[in-house]
Amino acid sequence: MASSLVTRRSVLGGVTALAATLGLDGKALGRATKTLTLVAAPGRSLVAGAPHPDTAVWCFGGQVPGPEIRVRQGERIHVRVENRLPEETTVHWHGIRVPNAMDGVPHLTQQPIAPGETFDYEFTCPDAGTFWYHPHQRSHEQVERGLSGAFIVEEAVPMDVDRDLTWLLDDWRLMHDASISSDFGNMHDVSHSGRLGNTVTINGQVRDTLPVRAGERIRLRLINAANARIFGLEFKDHAPWIVARDGQPVEPHAPEDGRIVLGPAMRADIVLDMDGRPGERFQVLDTFYQGFEYRLVDLAYGDEPPTRPSKISRSVPRLPANPLSEPDIAHARRHEIVLGGGMMGMMRSAIMDGRTVDMRTLMHNGLVWAINGVAAKGHVHEPLLTLERNRSYVLELINDTAWPHPMHLHGHSFRVVSHNGSPTRHREWVDTVLLHRRERAEIAFVADNPGDWMFHCHILEHQAAGMMGTIRVT
Repeated sequence: MASSLVTRRSVLGGVTALAATLGLDGKALGRATKTLTLVAAPGRSLVAGAPHPDTAVWCFGGQVPGPEIRVRQGERIHVRVENRLPEETTVHWHGIRVPNAMDGVPHLTQQPIAPGETFDYEFTCPDAGTFWYHPHQRSHEQVERGLSGAFIVEEAVPMDVDRDLTWLLDDWRLMHDASISSDFGNMHDVSHSGRLGNTVTINGQVRDTLPVRAGERIRLRLINAANARIFGLEFKDHAPWIVARDGQPVEPHAPEDGRIVLGPAMRADIVLDMDGRPGERFQVLDTFYQGFEYRLVDLAYGDEPPTRPSKISRSVPRLPANPLSEPDIAHARRHEIVLGGGMMGMMRSAIMDGRTVDMRTLMHNGLVWAINGVAAKGHVHEPLLTLERNRSYVLELINDTAWPHPMHLHGHSFRVVSHNGSPTRHREWVDTVLLHRRERAEIAFVADNPGDWMFHCHILEHQAAGMMGTIRVT
């Protein structure tokens, strides 16, 4: 285990006119393509803040997090990724329903980008919402070193708010000299809850305050870019309304118990009315891990007079729906997916490379997790499921382990229709669903995006150690 960094946030304690459309194939008249270049390279960043030294990182565009990409819904984007890292990489556009060849999964959808080489990603953004980007090549280390960034797709008509802000949340395992601990993928992390850091950042920095003004309304886009940390955020004496999950609109509602829970890779858009008075401060707390609660940041009200009367009653409008195909649950085909393994699990053997092997052999190969009894190595393997294109499916996900798993499906969004046998209140569309220990959930979707798609735990150490598979849509 790395030494704790002593901080207040210690928590171990060229544009071309092309076709564009809202569809996935991009075959229609549309807007000009937005073109940009992302350079992945080593760099340095003041992660821990003064008086600590800066930290050697890997980053996009020379910054942590990488540049926030903003496009309009239906816009087509061309991103050239240049690799100046000492190893191969890719970029995955998390939550965006891209064509399979643009999904950024090494060897499955593309060859990795070698050092000194480039790769061109081009796709249309069909859904408005909050998304993000990160590597899928050795992601448990590359993401942890700082390779991630926000990807915002704006609605045609912006939400009526005073400010639209993004918080990309991350945690870092830092040594006393603010360097990143090099114990990536150690077996303790892999077999337990994944790599939890000791320093939490908002947009790559340890923050003390968020300056706000009394009476203003903020849209706050929350992105969990951590390898393994689950966030449970409480906004003291404020009443956030959740308006989107994983980029997809939901009926505006207050979070359960007043706490916004985000597993790795999950996002939430919230509306926050600043009902405090000039000069006041209110804490934003992360209380997910009992005994390890901490103050993330303070909402710090300036001395300016309120923009509108305090505590004025204002409704929170629902965001317009995205063009998702509604699953026909009554006629859907059903499949069961069981998650197994890990410390305190009952798994004694699993299929590896097509043959059944015991736990000792699995561990010798760095594998301790399985899906439907298969511990996956690499990204290319026989699919867990083969689904017929444009059919509806319900997958029952069963977490038969002692640890939480945020399960992410590439290329699709899905409705969460039940949790532990009970119908969900909001039937939210998401791309990642968090299953706590021994929990189960039913998800429903139309398999309308052809290709081989990763389905995996987004605790990146769990993914690397076997908890991933492929779902084929033909």
